[in-house]
Amino acid sequence: MRLAWLLLSAAGTALPQTPLQGSETNFRTDVQLVRILATVKDQSGALVGSLNKEDFSVTDNGVPQKISVFERQTDQPLSVAVMIDNSGSTAKDLKYETDSVTRFLRVLVKEGNPEDAVSLYSFNWEIVKQNGFTRNVGAVERSLRALRGEAGTAMYDAILLASRDIQDRMGRKVLVIVTDGGDTVSHTGFQRAVEAAQLADAVIYPVLVVPITNEVGRNVGGENALTTMAERTGGRVFAPSLGAALDQAFDDIIHDLRTQYLLGFYPKNVPPTTDRFHTLGITLSDPRLQVKARNGYYGEAQPAQPRVDSGSDSDSVSKPRPPAAKPQPKRVKQQGVSQN
Repeated sequence: MRLAWLLLSAAGTALPQTPLQGSETNFRTDVQLVRILATVKDQSGALVGSLNKEDFSVTDNGVPQKISVFERQTDQPLSVAVMIDNSGSTAKDLKYETDSVTRFLRVLVKEGNPEDAVSLYSFNWEIVKQNGFTRNVGAVERSLRALRGEAGTAMYDAILLASRDIQDRMGRKVLVIVTDGGDTVSHTGFQRAVEAAQLADAVIYPVLVVPITNEVGRNVGGENALTTMAERTGGRVFAPSLGAALDQAFDDIIHDLRTQYLLGFYPKNVPPTTDRFHTLGITLSDPRLQVKARNGYYGEAQPAQPRVDSGSDSDSVSKPRPPAAKPQPKRVKQQGVSQN
């Protein structure tokens, strides 16, 4: 397990491989480790944590890959960003939600890796980073108790911000989003938000606390968007009621995190894509089992071909434009952030 951790730590600084002189290959030569967190369930829905590396097969854009890193029930450090929707519609239920979140964080920090850490964001019409990554659950609890509901839901902006903050953390990265529906005031769109989470290698667990049982009055579109985010990043969505069911949802998230498999591979013979996105396929030797993992990752882009200017100077080549700066989500505040 120590060797696997060293491999993972070195992945961000992997040296480029030198191609053979005269090679005509168009495959990537700066290959880095791709990490996949996976959970497996049997036909009854029970978690399965006893599989071996040989039970898994991985493809990258359809090309079979060799699994170089494998950990069963991995104890890689966890960075969990909890995101609380404190928009006006959540005001009457906010206390019950924050009480359940507090219990969740206490168990998470107490039972896991001593390097596990949590952070807290709240979002309504603005996003507030309440606590940076810390093991001080008491500080996070104080922030939770101080939350009040206000109008607006900038959820996609919050996902973008949290994903960027968590991106450079070591080990496993998780976003837990506690909300009652969809986005209403973000500048960021759905696609950009989920892309930010995928770039950060973060797993999304939405916890949809929806007091309305029928579709009338519910933001079903927002709920479907969160379900899609969970599927694309390897998480799963929960839709509990308040009280015991909400506590059970957080318990299930902890069980998922404690029963994860870590798979790692160095992409080989995979040509670059124009949009940088690589589709991952993870299958099991036992077809009765179901695996849940992220559906892809962002690699290197295929180099753009020079465009010849059609003007009078036929030998001139247009220069590529510099990439536009990524706009930051607006209405972002940072409270007295506690760190490790």
